[in-house]
Amino acid sequence: MSEYLSTKYKNLVPYVPGEQPRDKKYIKLNTNESPFQASNNVSLDDAINNIMLYSDPTCLSLRKKIADIFKIDIDEIMFSNGSDEMLNFAFMAYTDNMTPAVFPDITYGFYKVFSNVNNTPYIEIPLKDDLSIDINDYININRTIFIANPNAPTGLALSLSDIEKIVKTNPKNIVVIDEAYVDFGSESVVPLIKKYDNLLVIGTFSKSRSMAGARLGYAIASKKIINDLNTLRYSLNPYNINSLTMSLALNVLENNDKVMDNVKKIIENRNYLTDELKKLGFSTIDSKTNFVFTKTDKISGKDLYQELKNRGVLVRHFDIERIKDYVRITIGTKDELDTLIKKIKEIIEV
Repeated sequence: MSEYLSTKYKNLVPYVPGEQPRDKKYIKLNTNESPFQASNNVSLDDAINNIMLYSDPTCLSLRKKIADIFKIDIDEIMFSNGSDEMLNFAFMAYTDNMTPAVFPDITYGFYKVFSNVNNTPYIEIPLKDDLSIDINDYININRTIFIANPNAPTGLALSLSDIEKIVKTNPKNIVVIDEAYVDFGSESVVPLIKKYDNLLVIGTFSKSRSMAGARLGYAIASKKIINDLNTLRYSLNPYNINSLTMSLALNVLENNDKVMDNVKKIIENRNYLTDELKKLGFSTIDSKTNFVFTKTDKISGKDLYQELKNRGVLVRHFDIERIKDYVRITIGTKDELDTLIKKIKEIIEV
């Protein structure tokens, strides 16, 4: 870092994205992207022809379309440049020295980064021994709560009733539920926004809607909460969604049946991979996401990650004491998973 950087950032440790090596062709099962296209008939002609104009800062067409899908009002949704931008808005708006953030000790790594970027204190609550969230730890906690549901990297999900207990018992604080992986097997809490003004649901088009490269996230909440977040957005970057991304997203929403078919394929492939890993002696956490979190006593998580990389397959390993024995494997196509299984057998000499 240079000597010019503000001292408030001198100890900042940035988020580390999944690696994207370019030295050879890899099977990428490390960053939780979808292996399937969301639509086969995307046309960007209109968007390209008008690219000299600013994009619509209200995202009105998108808001109307997704409001219809979620059965909410158009003033109860807002779009962002990926869900990460929306998460940062939430930290900016609802955490400070008087209202710390609270989230699990093993969860999406950006929560800690956003706390530090915004100079807000935070509390990390340990997961239980089975790596699940104990909702009793969040009852009446009187902090701004951030919960990824399903959680990452574990893949475990809380029930709708469990989330409601947390929201209900913290009426003076915002509860942020990050539903990046909700379509792969858990229940969305979006219907609860009609009942609780303090609930903020954040979603993304990166996972089930196959648009990771387009960068599109959203928030669903009461109109007052959305107004708060829009105040920040218009103060920073009102044109945060580009025209091409809007056009792609509208096309994807028009082809929602195709999206759901892709989700079904991913769930089928997840079950297939889980069964194949079990045959090889792996212990795999019950995932409700587009990845599995798995380990074996035959090789360490770090060594398995490295040996797979050497053989052209990327998975994710976290060098954190409680989960260092695990690797996180994104669900790819059936052919990709067969190659993965073949490489694992070579490594553990089955």
